[in-house]
Parts: sequence; structure tokens; C-alpha cells
Amino acid sequence: MANPIQFVKEAWGELRKVVWPTRRETIRITVAVILLSLAVALFLGAVDFGLNELFKFLSV
Repeated sequence: MANPIQFVKEAWGELRKVVWPTRRETIRITVAVILLSLAVALFLGAVDFGLNELFKFLSV
């Protein structure tokens, strides 16, 4: 069975090796994700609206 203390020490050691993004990089990437999410939402909303109208037109 693994030693929990050894696990925590090794995990902490691995976290020290991580190259964390700068504040500027984090903000830039977050803005990019939000904008991409909005673009996808608008696209899917437009497709949904268009298909909805198409089916209304065809069902009359």
C-alpha cells in the first residue's frame, strides 16, 4: 500500500515543476474562451432558429 505522506511530497514536488501562466496570459486565454463560447452559442442559436422557421414553413 502506498504511503500517503510520500504521495503528498511527490505531488508537491511535481507542482513546483509546473510553469504557471502569467496573469496576462491567463486573462488573454480566458477572454478568448469566452469569445469563442459566445460565437458558438450565436451560431447554434441561429441554426436552431433557422431550422425552427424552416419546419414551421414546411408544416403549414
